Amino acid sequence: MKEVVFSKEAPAPIGPYSQAIKAEGKFLFISGQIPFTAEGNLAGDDIKTQTHQAIKNIIAILKEAGLTVNNVVKTTVLLKDMNDFAVMNEIYNEYFGDSKPARAAFQVTRLPKDVLIEIEAIAVF
Repeated sequence: MKEVVFSKEAPAPIGPYSQAIKAEGKFLFISGQIPFTAEGNLAGDDIKTQTHQAIKNIIAILKEAGLTVNNVVKTTVLLKDMNDFAVMNEIYNEYFGDSKPARAAFQVTRLPKDVLIEIEAIAVF
């Protein structure tokens, strides 16, 4: 059984997908979050601002499901430029430092809306 989770505190999906899916009451699969505000505006044009916003979107969706970053077990970070890794990593650590989920990070050719970062997450209940 699956249930759609939607937070008004994060941007609405820009395509045919859900912000997150709660599966079997055990897992929350959060779609890749790009750095747009709930109002649909790009948070900024630098990696620092964009990383903060992408993570804030994840936190808003977690909150809607009754979870926190401590419930996150896996993230995937997609970067437009791997040269932004150190800055992203520093900001990421501000939010996930104590919980340290498993993570993969990749450089990709292009991201939706030409943003610099996208982050997806899996959490457990």
